[in-house]
Amino acid sequence: MALDFEDTFIYFKNVRKSMSDIQFIEGNLVDVLEDRIYPAKITFDGKKIGSIRETDKKYKNYILPGLIDSHVHIESSLLVPSRFAEAAVPRGVCSVIADPHEIANVLGMDGVKFMIRDAARSPMKFRFMAPSCVPATRFETSGAILRPDDIEELMGQSEIFGLAEMMNYPGVINGDPDVMAKIEVAKRYGKPVDGHAPGLTGEDLRKYIAAGITTDHECTNAEEAKEKADLGMTIQVREGSACSDMKALIPAVKGGEFFLCTDDIHIGNILYKGYIDRLLRMAVGMGIDPMDAVKAATIWPARHYHLEEGSVREGGPGDLAVVSDLINFNVNDVFINGRKVAESNKPLFRARPCECRTNIVRYSTIGNNFYICRTGKKAKVRVIGVQDKKIASTAETAELEIRNEIVMPDPEQDVLLFAVANRYYRVAPMVGFIRGFGMKEGALATSISHDSHNLAAVATSYKLLSHAINKVSMYGGHYFTDGEAESCHTAPMAGLMSTEPPEISANRETNLIYYARNHGCKLKEPFMTLGFQSLLVVPSLKMSDHGLFDSEKFEFVDPVIKVEK
Repeated sequence: MALDFEDTFIYFKNVRKSMSDIQFIEGNLVDVLEDRIYPAKITFDGKKIGSIRETDKKYKNYILPGLIDSHVHIESSLLVPSRFAEAAVPRGVCSVIADPHEIANVLGMDGVKFMIRDAARSPMKFRFMAPSCVPATRFETSGAILRPDDIEELMGQSEIFGLAEMMNYPGVINGDPDVMAKIEVAKRYGKPVDGHAPGLTGEDLRKYIAAGITTDHECTNAEEAKEKADLGMTIQVREGSACSDMKALIPAVKGGEFFLCTDDIHIGNILYKGYIDRLLRMAVGMGIDPMDAVKAATIWPARHYHLEEGSVREGGPGDLAVVSDLINFNVNDVFINGRKVAESNKPLFRARPCECRTNIVRYSTIGNNFYICRTGKKAKVRVIGVQDKKIASTAETAELEIRNEIVMPDPEQDVLLFAVANRYYRVAPMVGFIRGFGMKEGALATSISHDSHNLAAVATSYKLLSHAINKVSMYGGHYFTDGEAESCHTAPMAGLMSTEPPEISANRETNLIYYARNHGCKLKEPFMTLGFQSLLVVPSLKMSDHGLFDSEKFEFVDPVIKVEK
C-alpha cells in the first residue's frame, strides 16, 4: 500500500507560515515560455498554479520554475535519495533526471526499486532513467545483469522517464543485439535515450546518433560539443564534483539549446557551494544570457524528458524557486506542488529513509596478497595518471626499484600502489600503479568505484594497501589511514550510500579529505577521483577486478612493461 503524503516525510512544525497561510506569492516572474520577465502575482490552487496576474508593482526577487538537474547519479552524493533531497531542494532544485546505474550494478532490479521507493519519501521529484549498461562492460565483475526484458519492465513504470546513458558505444556502433534491443524498448515507449560517448567523432558518432541517442554529457571541449550538436545531439553541460566542463563548453553552446547537469556531486558541495543555482551563477558569469541559463535548467530538459514541470503556467505544477536576482541566484524560498518546502537555504521537511543490504564480502588480506613480483633490479611499469576534477586518466610509465623480488612503489616519484578487489567474491585483488595523489604516507579506499563498485584503494605501501581494503570491506564507503590514525565515512546502503542527514555526511567527508591532504594528497576530490579509476569506458588506462585495462585498445595489459636484470 502506498504511503499517504504526510507519512513519507516529516514537515517541521516551527515554520514561519503553514502552507494554508500561503495562497499566493509575488515577484518578477521569469517566464520561460514567453521569453519575458515581468512583475506578477501567482496564486496556488492545491498542487497547481491557479492564476498568474501581471502587476504594476516593483519587486526585488525573481520567481523561476523549479530547477532541474538533467543528469545525476544520486549514489555519488553518498546519500539515499530522500536525504539527498534535504540538501538539494533548498538550492531551488525541484526535479532531477536520475540514473540509478550505480546501485543497479550492485543490486540489480532490487536496487532500482529501492531508489524509487526511497525517493518517494521526500517532496522532491526524482525522474529516474532505466540503467542501460549493467554490467557496464564484460571486463569487470558486477553484482547484477539487466537484460532487455528488465528494461521492458522498467519502461512500463510511471517513475521511469527514459533509457539512461548508453555507455556501450562500441555495442551501438557495431549493432550488438542486446544493446540495440534495449534502445528499441525505449523508443517503443516513446521515451528518450541518453548518450555517453567521450571523444566519439566522425562516422562512428553518426552511427551512434542514428540509433536514436539524443544527448551527451561527456564533452570536454568546444570542438567535440559542436560536432555533436551539429549532428542533432543536445549537449548537457556538466559541472559537478568529478568533472568541470562548463568553461570549455560555453563557446559551443552559447546561443543554442543545452541542458545543465552535474553527473556526480558530493553533498558537501551542494551544502556549501551550491547546486544548479551555482551552475546558473557560473553560466551567466561566463556570458550566457540569464533567460537561456534558466531555460537550460528548466523548460529545455523538461520538454526533452516529457516532464510536466519546467515552467510557471496556469494549471501547471506549483514548483517554484524564488531567487534574489539573475546574477547571484541566491535561493530564498522553494515550492513543490504548491507547498513551501524550503526557505533561507534550509529544508522544511525531514526524510524517513528506507534501507537496503550492503552486498560486500569481508576481506582479511595481508600485504603479500598484493605483491607485484618480478626478478631483477628495476622495472619499467605502466602508471595510471589522474587529474583532479577529471574522470579520464592518462597512460604513463615509470621506473621502479625491485626489492626482494617485489616491485616497490615510489612516493618520491608520486607513483603509488593501486588495487581493485572484487566486492562480490573473495578472489585475489588486482594491483598496479597510479600517479597524481601525491601522498607521502597513507592509504585511501572506497567501495564507490564506477561502474561495478568493486573495492578500490591507493596506498604508499603494500601493508597499508591491504589494511585499507580490509577496512572498507566492512561497511563500504570511504576510508583513510596512515597506519596509526584512521577515519571513515561508511555507506551501508549497497556500499554506496548512507541514511545520515546531509550535514553529518558532509562533515565526515570533509574530515576524510582533510586527513588525506594532511598526508600530502594533492587532489581536491581524492575519493571521487579514486572511484573513477575503474571506469573502463573512459580513456585511457584503468583497472578492474580482472586487471589493468587499456580503455583505448579495450584490452588488458601487464602493469610491468619490462625488467632490468
